[in-house]
Amino acid sequence: MLRIAVIGAGRIGHVHAKTIAAHPQAELTLVCDPIGTAAEDLAALHGARACKEAEEVFADPEVDAVVVGSPTPLHIPHLLAAAKAGKAVLCEKPIALDMKDVEAARAELDAVTTPVMFGFNRRFDPSFAAVRAAVADGRIGELEQLTIISRDPAAPPVEYIKVSGGIFRDMTIHDFDMARFFLGDIVEVHAVGQNLDEGIKAAGDFDAAVVTLKAASGAVATIINNRHCASGYDQRLEASGRDGALFAENIRATTVRLSNAEVTDAQEPYLDFFLERYADAYRLELSAFIEAVEAGTTPPTSIDDAIKALRLAEAATASAKSGQPVLLD
Repeated sequence: MLRIAVIGAGRIGHVHAKTIAAHPQAELTLVCDPIGTAAEDLAALHGARACKEAEEVFADPEVDAVVVGSPTPLHIPHLLAAAKAGKAVLCEKPIALDMKDVEAARAELDAVTTPVMFGFNRRFDPSFAAVRAAVADGRIGELEQLTIISRDPAAPPVEYIKVSGGIFRDMTIHDFDMARFFLGDIVEVHAVGQNLDEGIKAAGDFDAAVVTLKAASGAVATIINNRHCASGYDQRLEASGRDGALFAENIRATTVRLSNAEVTDAQEPYLDFFLERYADAYRLELSAFIEAVEAGTTPPTSIDDAIKALRLAEAATASAKSGQPVLLD
């Protein structure tokens, strides 16, 4: 039984706390958040203890592992403090808002020996993972094109947008990791940002984007993002190869279809919240983390994966602003 603490009692903290509490190989031991009664309220839902200072988490002998769900500027400090205390870490994305912060801590990050895994949960989604496995097995021949569609039901508040690091760091970061998961090293990034929401535009960010990524292999990934989607949480993936194609479609609450005089094959809307859509992914991500910690093996998503995803986010930001492709070393 892995005893886990969660730092951060915001939306993602609630996701992780619920997932940990329901997992047969994990125990939610401690919830930490400095704001109001957030930690106490979340801990009470799952029978855990609460505290306000992260230092209490790192010093607690009853904590084996830490989920870092604090604000992004605290990811590296909290990751390093937990690792130095000998605790395994599952850290949310992105690793930082700026590569300068990564470079400043590079020596310490390179010296980490405790298991550290990053929260790229979509790798563990059963449908996406099945497509990736089929590609790896050669079911469609050499992979030539990858299309990732990720649209949210509605944009977050503008106040969140202002501190999020921008769409490419906050939203597309998952898709950058997924593209690397399928294609390997990326050598060129070309992004087009869209301003369809005046409030988000005024905050200095894009609310939609299309990104093309060229891999060293010559394969190309296309990522389509939008902060708005009238039909719900639109999450699809297509992998096209020389010998065929694989498709992962949207998930709905049921498989019921309606046909009558007004509609044919009408279905329910897509699931409307990321926790519902990716509940299995979060559970399987946690299982992979626990397995790596208990077996002493390397977790499947590493600090290096997080750094490379952030590099792609920064390249996409630069490309969207300049209108020119960005070449990567």
